[in-house]
Amino acid sequence: MFDEFGGPEVLRTRELDVPRPGPGQVRIAVRAAGVNPMDYKIRRGWMEGMLATSFPAVPGLELAGVVDEVGEGAEFAVGDEVVGWAATGSYAEYALAGNVVRKPAEVDWQQAAGLPAVGETAQRVLRELGLKSGETLLLHGAAGGVGAVATQLAVALGATVIGTASPANHDYLRSLGATPVEYGDGLVDRVRKVAPQGIDAVYDTAGQGALPDSIELRGGTDRIVTIADMAGGELGVAVSYGGTPPEVSAAGLTEQLQLIADGKLSVRIADTFALADAAKAQELSESGHAKGKLIIVP
Repeated sequence: MFDEFGGPEVLRTRELDVPRPGPGQVRIAVRAAGVNPMDYKIRRGWMEGMLATSFPAVPGLELAGVVDEVGEGAEFAVGDEVVGWAATGSYAEYALAGNVVRKPAEVDWQQAAGLPAVGETAQRVLRELGLKSGETLLLHGAAGGVGAVATQLAVALGATVIGTASPANHDYLRSLGATPVEYGDGLVDRVRKVAPQGIDAVYDTAGQGALPDSIELRGGTDRIVTIADMAGGELGVAVSYGGTPPEVSAAGLTEQLQLIADGKLSVRIADTFALADAAKAQELSESGHAKGKLIIVP
């Protein structure tokens, strides 16, 4: 938890009262919690215009665990294994949640906890782009947390995916069914070489200045969406901030968990950390060098 805004050093462990679930909520004994860029942005105070923080604040949006107590009207039972979004911070031994779904037995805790945010973001933007089978998608940051899930969902849809990534991640992208290209100078020519048919849509998860090249490849700003480049609006590109209704996100999470159970989707886990090492996890997340999802294991 943290009592003030700042760098990773403000995070510390502390004993807090075990929360009690309200109507429609469950209390969860957390088995794994996902680490997201939003976590460090909240910790630094950068999200105060959108999300007000009350101290002491417990970080964490995603969780997977076992229902420990059931609030009035919640459709779960003690002992149910669930996955979803925390109402209180998920970097904890116990957390409250209202938007959760049942976890298939075949899905391990880390894969489960790493899915809700990246899965919702990946699916939401593919839906906003209106991607269809037979189309070609240029996906920036295809080896990242959101990008890898979006790649798999787009390939499963029947689309051709051209994914930008560093050369070290090219074999990984090929294993997901994508055609990798290196980002940086000369991107337009490299994409045209591997996709002479043209690009139907662009999904930017990287935010590394690739939008001007994307506009050139598309011949305009139509069907380009970024989740990472806040300058997109100045270029006429749609910026997706989220806002999927809970019932829709829950249905999508259920479907994606089943895809994992069936071996048709995977979340790339980069590393796991104990609660006491949450600062190290957020520091790695903030560096942008994690090759996959970071997980807190209480």
